[in-house]
Amino acid sequence: MKKVTKPFKVASIEFNPILNERDKNVAALAKLTEEAFKNGAKLVVAPEMSTTGYYYANRKAIEPFVDTIPGKTTDVFAKLTKKYDAYIVFGMPEVDKKTNLYYNSAAMVGPDGYVGKYRKTQMWETETHWGAWGDLGVPVFDTELGKIAINICMDSAYFETARLAGIQGADILAFPTNSSAQAISALPARAQQNGMYIVSANRSNTEHGFHMIGGSAVWSPEGHKLAEAPVIMTEKEDVDEPTITYATIDPKQYDNKNKEALKERRPELYKELMQYVEPWDYTKNTTPHKIVAAALQYEPVLGDKAKNKQKIVSLLEDAKKQDGNLNLVVLPELSLTGPVDNKKDAASFAESADGETTQFFADLAKKYQVSIVAGLIEKENNNLFNSAFLISPDGSIAGKYEKTHLSKMDKKWATPGSSLPVFETKELGKIGILIGEDAQFPEASGVLAVERADTIAIPSAWNGQYGGKMEISKKMSVNKYPDDSMVTWDAVAIGAQAYTVVANYVGSDQHYLGGSSLYTLDPLYGLDQPVVAPSDKEEALVVKYETLQNDWWFNQDKLLLSRRTPYFVPLIQE
Repeated sequence: MKKVTKPFKVASIEFNPILNERDKNVAALAKLTEEAFKNGAKLVVAPEMSTTGYYYANRKAIEPFVDTIPGKTTDVFAKLTKKYDAYIVFGMPEVDKKTNLYYNSAAMVGPDGYVGKYRKTQMWETETHWGAWGDLGVPVFDTELGKIAINICMDSAYFETARLAGIQGADILAFPTNSSAQAISALPARAQQNGMYIVSANRSNTEHGFHMIGGSAVWSPEGHKLAEAPVIMTEKEDVDEPTITYATIDPKQYDNKNKEALKERRPELYKELMQYVEPWDYTKNTTPHKIVAAALQYEPVLGDKAKNKQKIVSLLEDAKKQDGNLNLVVLPELSLTGPVDNKKDAASFAESADGETTQFFADLAKKYQVSIVAGLIEKENNNLFNSAFLISPDGSIAGKYEKTHLSKMDKKWATPGSSLPVFETKELGKIGILIGEDAQFPEASGVLAVERADTIAIPSAWNGQYGGKMEISKKMSVNKYPDDSMVTWDAVAIGAQAYTVVANYVGSDQHYLGGSSLYTLDPLYGLDQPVVAPSDKEEALVVKYETLQNDWWFNQDKLLLSRRTPYFVPLIQE
């Protein structure tokens, strides 16, 4: 197979099918597809259920409109893809001839005809009334344009479905959707996490009271928006006419740092992803906790513990003045020394778990009656770890976490940790900790979700080495994301459905980017509000939230109840 090496055009067709009019829809979509092909598109993506419309009450309602894959519908598009030497991915309801089961599926057709299909793994409630859960996993199809995988709509709320494509080397993820915000808002993170392009096709009108917001887009492997259709937030703004959005994909970008980072995964640590404890998980908290947290953001005086202590005390006093109910404080990683890049310095700063640093923070915890998450270079059995400790208000150590996914600087001196624990506390509920680069790996926060973390603390030393600013349309979220919101940290919170408190440095020779923050469960539909500190200012960022949110439409309970764990096996294979 001869691979395309030069940049090529792709097209997202924002197509609004007429419910129950399969033949008319197929004809109209074929006409639009040919238009895109004539304009030079080599890959076209159309929305979820684009041949029939989306809402069907039961099997009987959709029975007249299903088709096999391959079948009559794919044959229509095969004529076009052969004529124009191109590919299309489109959503449709499929019937399996052997079982007579129906699936919310997507078909791929190329120059030589039918290529393959995908059955939606993570369905939304509406489809479960007529459709069976997808049973094919996430196949990746090797084409002249590169390796192409498919996810559909609700799949993107679960990092695992895109990750299954990523670990198979997918270059492009085709994403048919009927989204009201949640599904398409996750796409920049899914692109970044896996180093792949994403071509998303949504609808822009309302069906049976369900409004789809348009915003079809193409995302780069770095999570940058290459093109986007208008975002249509209300039914009054409905656009029934189709919109074609074009962008260019460059095969030279298939090999990139985000895809390279997949080699740093630690599958041996992710076994909990296969655990399905629902609905009888008696270890979870059932009582919400009201949290007043402070993320301390400061410029580290590298290697000078005394000066860093002064900064921390000053910021903590300010946080307590801002809110006397303060009960959680999170500091950047290696809190008293700042990051180090060689083994000699690391060894000179290293301490035992009961050394100067933990005693300093224990004294502060007792004085201010707060829980503290802080980091140090820990020496244990002749190994050095980038560790973080959770100190209780009585000064005792409630938990210790050793960084499992090391940075380039860490690798010069640190031993990677070997577990992803969650710590139970009386004051705050269940706390998980990630450090710095751990946040890049959604499996890590996924394990913390399975272990029922209510809050995730992230001590960090971020200077842009991963992640980046969020580029989703500001119109998409009821509660607007602050400027300088960071994709990776937001993906931890939403992906694990756990409030996430990040403390980062500013300044120094390493050019730390600040942005200490609270990321929340659902600003998109108006539950809560992320908060982000400036990129260049020392401050104690004080935030408030209440854990669990048991009554919200989507929460950690519903996330874990709906995960399709049998298909996640490749994620934990070493």
